[in-house]
Amino acid sequence: MKVLLINGSPKAKGCTYTALCEIAGELEKENIETEIFQLGKDPIRGCTACGGCYTSGRCIFNDDVVNVGIEKVKEFDGIIVGSPVHYAAASGAVTSFLDRLFYAGGRSLAYKPGAAIVSCRRGGATSAFEQLNKYFTISNMPLVSSQYWNMVHGNTPDEVRQDLEGMQVMRVLGRNMAWLLKSIQAGKEAGIELPEQEERARTNFIR
Repeated sequence: MKVLLINGSPKAKGCTYTALCEIAGELEKENIETEIFQLGKDPIRGCTACGGCYTSGRCIFNDDVVNVGIEKVKEFDGIIVGSPVHYAAASGAVTSFLDRLFYAGGRSLAYKPGAAIVSCRRGGATSAFEQLNKYFTISNMPLVSSQYWNMVHGNTPDEVRQDLEGMQVMRVLGRNMAWLLKSIQAGKEAGIELPEQEERARTNFIR
């Protein structure tokens, strides 16, 4: 079993990375493979709502990391998205990345456990956390929680490591993700099938 941890910070080894590493350590103790996928500092386009991904399952724009991410998530059993807090929201880069990843490749994510974590200096963490969770809850993904909201506080990696409660929350999240992945695997081995899907109904309120 493998979990992909997406680092939505422009800083490759900053506060968000520090929190993701704490989670990865717990997953690896449970014999779950991990990979941290760094979005980097290069620009990531926003979705233009062109509809070109409807049939291909890939974004028409191939000049950033989104299509790499779409192919990568197919290989993993669980997804954890980490972001710094910018103006009480997730980073612009991770927002653009997830908008296009889920719109073009969301079918590959259904029934895979997902979790979000956020890192902030002081405030805005809960609103950023809620924003990220909405990607999972519109995509048939089980949501993995911890013993508190998945956030750490600090302005540097060293300060994040001093947030003892926040780091504990990350470790508990890692163990909860491992437990859910193993439970899903046990269910598959016992012959439990995925839920039957209905044809999608859409209701427009202006007619």
